[in-house]
Amino acid sequence: MKPDLFQAPDYYLLDDLLTEEHKLVRDSARAWVKREVSPIIEEYAQKAEFPKQIIKGLGEIGGFGPYIPVEYGGAGLDQISYGLIMQEIERGDSGVRSTSSVQSSLVMYPIWKYGNEEQRMKYLPKLATGEFIGCFGLTEPNYGSDPGSMITNFKDMGDHYLLNGAKMWISNAPFADIAVVWAKDETGRIHGLIVERGMEGFTTPETHNKWSLRASATGELIFDNVKVPKENLLPNKSGLGAPLGCLDSARYGIAWGAIGAAMDCYDTALRYAKERIQFDKPIAGTQLQQKKLAEMITEITKAQLLTWRLGVLRNEGKATSAQISMAKRNNVNMAIEIAREARQILGGMGITGEYSIMRHMMNLESVITYEGTHDIHLLITGMDITGIAAFK
Repeated sequence: MKPDLFQAPDYYLLDDLLTEEHKLVRDSARAWVKREVSPIIEEYAQKAEFPKQIIKGLGEIGGFGPYIPVEYGGAGLDQISYGLIMQEIERGDSGVRSTSSVQSSLVMYPIWKYGNEEQRMKYLPKLATGEFIGCFGLTEPNYGSDPGSMITNFKDMGDHYLLNGAKMWISNAPFADIAVVWAKDETGRIHGLIVERGMEGFTTPETHNKWSLRASATGELIFDNVKVPKENLLPNKSGLGAPLGCLDSARYGIAWGAIGAAMDCYDTALRYAKERIQFDKPIAGTQLQQKKLAEMITEITKAQLLTWRLGVLRNEGKATSAQISMAKRNNVNMAIEIAREARQILGGMGITGEYSIMRHMMNLESVITYEGTHDIHLLITGMDITGIAAFK
């Protein structure tokens, strides 16, 4: 087992912009990833299994809803702390960060923001510790980038709702205790419902044969005349804007997380280039490899500045959905490009499980698509700057 020698690059001294609490939160998460994730993650990715034994630790480092208020079991941290935790977890693995992200932004966030006090007290403390794991049902087999056309629906049966439909590509689905599911009522209005494992007619088949996010559990949500108690409807927001508000929080976390994956690829490539001797000198001393490494650290630094500023705006309540889209799209694309360049620096060794690069590269192929595809985020920016929507 190789030791985790990761050293985080900070070319523009961004640590000077962080509070002592930010650095403490980040360093705790970093140490936990080195101790609990790095030694096992290649094995779990190879066998396509999520390491469930890390769930308790994820809760302890604030990986589940760190910005949720303390009275509901959260840590009450700010948005930059949340971002830094996502960065460190994804430095370990995008699939582990997906589990953390979904729990935080797509399950805890809507219950906190759109739920009532009874729902908050019932679910949030258990979600914060990882005693409960949740998932988020928006994407359907036929509707991904166009969630407003969903066909999952529920009918008012008097003393309960009757839910029918299916969701696909759902992180955490195979072992989730609860699902926050988005469905249309009889008027076509979208609402959030909390569906609990064990409700009759609710099944979560696992998705197999993935080349990406292999250490993350992905599945479907199937609803066949599921009776959902009326008290499980999220009462405080409806319409498509409700799930999209959750996605803003998740996309913000991804923008930070992708930097973690990029930093790991860069750090691996830099260390390898200094040690790998060809033609009587380290390959780090050649112009082509220096070009790759110099461009990597430049792009990482730009992304760090982008997300730090976005975190400040989020803390101040000023960040727009379009600004979050820009950061998600830019940073994930940056990370994929760095993973590909880093793989080339390592040559043939870059494709082996002895190094993390190929795993990051495959994972990022999912990250660039989920929570809004690369192209859709481009069009969100286009719509924001022109005032003209290129999609419905």
